[in-house]
Formats: sequence, structure tokens, C-alpha cells
Amino acid sequence: MKKSVPDKNDSITIIGCGGFIGSHLIDRLLAATSRRITGIDLASDKITRHLGNERLTFKKIDMHDIASVRPYVEQGGTVMLLAALCNPALYNTRTIDVIDVNCIGTIPLVKMAAEAGARLVYFSTSEVYGRTAASLAGRGDDVEQCLLREDQSPFILGPVQAQRWSYACAKQLIERYIFACGRERGLNYTIVRPFNFIGPRMDFIPGIDGEGTPRVLACFLSALMRGEPLKLVDGGRNRRCFTYINDAIDACVKLLERPEAAKNQVFNIGNPANETTIAGLARLMIRLWRRQVPGAGQAAVEEVSAARFYGPGYEDSDRRIPDISKARKALGWEPETGLETALEVTIKAYIDQYRPTLRKE
Repeated sequence: MKKSVPDKNDSITIIGCGGFIGSHLIDRLLAATSRRITGIDLASDKITRHLGNERLTFKKIDMHDIASVRPYVEQGGTVMLLAALCNPALYNTRTIDVIDVNCIGTIPLVKMAAEAGARLVYFSTSEVYGRTAASLAGRGDDVEQCLLREDQSPFILGPVQAQRWSYACAKQLIERYIFACGRERGLNYTIVRPFNFIGPRMDFIPGIDGEGTPRVLACFLSALMRGEPLKLVDGGRNRRCFTYINDAIDACVKLLERPEAAKNQVFNIGNPANETTIAGLARLMIRLWRRQVPGAGQAAVEEVSAARFYGPGYEDSDRRIPDISKARKALGWEPETGLETALEVTIKAYIDQYRPTLRKE
């Protein structure tokens, strides 16, 4: 009897499968679907438990090794491009690398997907919006004026000397390139703009499984676990909407299940109900930390300038509130997890993973 060949439309190639989003995506796809997955990354630590699964083929390949990546993109199906250099501490210290990885090195992969007739799901960033027009007009407290809409809101970035915008600019240019490939070369694409996804396995803890400065949640958790002050950059006045990773993965699965509704569309994936200042995030994390760690002492906060924390040339976006009406309508998606619940789960995961090591230091 002739062996059946899997339908290429059921296959997914995930470039950047070993990262935070990729590892949670693989969890869900293997548990809740019958799809076959090819995962490409240089690291597999976060997906080790899945490496023996017959529906997952892991390839340790640099995404920029085009010759090695090509066969997996050319097999068709869906290509999900997650790989990025997305740590704010790098934007104005390793600017060339940020632009190379997030823009120049990504263009060949987009071209390849277009040539192969694959469906491309590209993970961009809410950073592309930059500052809000409301803040420039002195109306930063006007929620309606701060809503970010995929097909209407302008991208407002700072001057060249403010290299913090290198990441946003690189991602914006790739979005424009993908849009052009859709119009001129028939590329079937979907662009996802994540709004501050959080959850277990999000980031490293300095000195244990990484070096340098991680993103804000891991910075705060590192400080709490080490009994150090939580550093608030410029007082922590900027606002963010944090999205629990399980809700985000729900959206990813829905856009895979609804290819026509998602075709050649851009989606904000975020939770506008979870908005807080970074100072508010610190206070909430301290409270939840003390709830989960009996006997924990008082945690302190320390205000630092952006120049001191990130280096010269750093600017920040003031506020990011996603308008998610497109995702609601086209995908039938709605985030469900409140900020406190998302943080409770994340803090517990970090305690379980890292505190035994920190106790030995």
C-alpha cells in the first residue's frame, strides 16, 4: 500500500521556535492540533520536552543561513517568522545588529516565502507605532486619542540620534516590504503586532541563563529574587498593556484556522484592559511576590534615568493601547486573562525555575 503523504497545508515551519512565543506556540499546536511542525532555531532549551514528538522536526539552523533554511520554506504550507532581536537594552548599544537581524537579514526569508507560494505569518511589534500623536499634542490622558489602529494610526518615531527607535524602524520597514510583496508578488501574509506578551519562559535572569539587561518583567523579577531595588526608568510613568501568553496563542491558533479572514491583514494582539504604568506594574509585582514568598522583606524601588539604565540615545514610547476590533471581528478572538492573574502565574513559574539556584549564590 502506498504511504500517504501529509497535506502541505497542514505543515507549519516556525523560524524562531525556541523562543518565548515559539515555545508556547509549539506547546499548543502539538497538544490541540494534528499539524506537523518544522522548528528552526539555534536554541531548543525551552522546547526540550517536545523533541521526541514525531510531529515536530527540530533543525538547529541560523535563520540567516539561507541555503539551509530554504528547503523548509519551500516545502510550502505556513511559515511563521518569529525570530528577532527584541531587547530594549540592545536598541542603542548594538544598533547595527538590531537592524541587520530584524530587517536586512529577514528580507531573504520574506522573498523565499513569496517565491515558494507559502503563507507567511510574520510577528512584528507594537513598537512600530512609536509615540502617540496624543502625547505630542499634550493630550496623553485622552484614551480615544491614544488608541492604536492597524490601518490608520501613523508611525511616529524619534530622530536618528535617538537610536532606541532602530528596532521599531527595522520592523516597520519589514512590514512595508511584506505588504509590497503581497501586492506585487502575490505573497499571502498575515502580520501580527504583539502588545507586551508576558508569561512563563519569557526572558532570562542575568547571571543565571543570560547576560545583560532583560526586559522589564525579568528585570523586576531578578531584583525581587535577589532582594535588590526595582529600577524605574524615568520614574516608570510610561504605560503598557500587558497580554498573557495563553491569550496571545489563542489568537495565533485562530488566525491559522481562518486563513481567508487573516489573508493580507495586520492584527494588533493585545489586552487593552491590562493597561498600567511601569511604576504600577512594579507595585503590583511586589504585592504578588510577597503573597507567594512568605516572609519576604519589603521591596524597594529606585528611580533611574533612561540614559543611565540604557545608555545615551534612548527614548521611549509613552503609551500603547491596542484597538483589537479587527481581531475580534475577523478572528473571533478576545483576551480573557487579567493582569494580576497573568503576573501570578508568571511569578510562580520564575520562582520555581530560578529561586533554588539563587539560594545557592
